[in-house]
Amino acid sequence: MPAPLAILLTRHPPVDVPPGTCYGRHDVALLPGWQGRADGLAVLARGAGCRVIHASPAGRCRLVAERIAARAGIALHADPRLAELDFGAWEGRSWQDIDRATLDDWAADPEGFAPPGGETGRDLRQRVQSFWQDLLAQGVPACVLSHGGPLRLMEGLAAGRRPDLLAPAMRQGGARLHAVPCRNLVPEPTG
Repeated sequence: MPAPLAILLTRHPPVDVPPGTCYGRHDVALLPGWQGRADGLAVLARGAGCRVIHASPAGRCRLVAERIAARAGIALHADPRLAELDFGAWEGRSWQDIDRATLDDWAADPEGFAPPGGETGRDLRQRVQSFWQDLLAQGVPACVLSHGGPLRLMEGLAAGRRPDLLAPAMRQGGARLHAVPCRNLVPEPTG
């Protein structure tokens, strides 16, 4: 049986947006000081033996990934499957300004509900699972830099559980190292 695969899941550092703002796909700036967090993540990636960093193409991830790749001496690959959930018409709005009944509809059906002009949780889960399967098939120790939504799902996958759209999100700037056993090479159900 092959040794477990080291996968370092990381979330971009804190962003410069007003608290309570929905900003999934919006290109928002990182708060000052993000470079220090990126340097710390580079140390973690190097220590974990990561040979590649896969990152969301969003600017808040791309900048950090470029710095990590340079500091850790590893390859960088941007992957659109690691983008945050597309919140459509909700993007850039305060959560308080979104109709409460609509938010309740979303909470009742996170798999099937899509914000106006956005994507469903099922869409997010399918693209994250596609990325995960490719990552494991490559079999290369990796750092993955993404957002709260995709990382919620990958945390479940790394633990061998069904991805949970409602699981707690990793804190911004956080990282968790996983030793992923071979059993996770079995594709998750998509329906």
